[in-house]
Amino acid sequence: MGATGSIRVEASRQAVVRGEPPAGCAATEEALRIAVRIARGETGGTLDTCNGPGTGDTLDGDRARQLLEEMLVQRAADVALEWLHVSGLLARLLPEVEATVDFVQEMGRRHKDVWKHTKQVVVQSEPEPAARWAALLHDIGKVPTRSVTPSGKVAFHGHPEVGARMFDRICRRLAFPKPLRTRVRFLIQQHLRASQYDESWTDSAVRRFDREMGEHLDALISLSRADITSARRGRRESLLNQLDELVRRIVALRELDSRQPPLPSGLGNQIMERFGLRPGRLIGQLRGELERAVEAGEIEPHQDAEYYLAVIEARGLIGQYSP
Repeated sequence: MGATGSIRVEASRQAVVRGEPPAGCAATEEALRIAVRIARGETGGTLDTCNGPGTGDTLDGDRARQLLEEMLVQRAADVALEWLHVSGLLARLLPEVEATVDFVQEMGRRHKDVWKHTKQVVVQSEPEPAARWAALLHDIGKVPTRSVTPSGKVAFHGHPEVGARMFDRICRRLAFPKPLRTRVRFLIQQHLRASQYDESWTDSAVRRFDREMGEHLDALISLSRADITSARRGRRESLLNQLDELVRRIVALRELDSRQPPLPSGLGNQIMERFGLRPGRLIGQLRGELERAVEAGEIEPHQDAEYYLAVIEARGLIGQYSP
């Protein structure tokens, strides 16, 4: 990178750390259409097609986002992103991303540069707008959160949450429509969740993860796969297998829950026997509260009656529902 490029990257990085991204979008339709053509492979993938931001009227945020989106979903989006950086357009449009250029994730490991990692994640992700935007922006929170421990270990505590807040500013600048904004923000904020899975997770933890990810589950798992860029084959395969195991457990638990009631049969009779109650509305209320707690992930489903009797006693449910 030349001196001008280094100065531009550092200026973007300092602006991001201070939370001062530009208010407008200094780019033209001509320049972004060049980026789209590069992403499609129509220019031979050269980075010197244009030496600047182009001529013509500056775009508004909405149009700039549309053209960036058209570029991102193409097969050579990584080449186009590099061209945006080299031409100076990336710093004007997305200084949060420009700030990741040559931003090292691990001391002494140049291949862990955030910018190179990001470009790889983009082309490994599904070629649709939400996935590509999330891939491009998932690590922008690393710039303001980077810290180095006395032992030399680099950390980025809370970078998904910080990145999601940074995305809010990008949304205002580039006029993201609400459905796309909601999905991309969720994926940025939650992008580490699936990779935190290991075999020690209980069924309750897997159910809670499934429930909390909701309609975004498939997109999140897909982003997590794309986020694996390790050059070590064994490490890469291990991480992919871990995600496969999480998906298998989610599917198995969904199937189990669909065919087996969450509470054991005969629980009502055992509630009456344990607590000296008579048949009536109270028994139904207690079962309903247990079912609600299972649905909320507060207690485990498919346990023996003794487990649920202990829950009733520990939570003082009878006193809450008794007249």
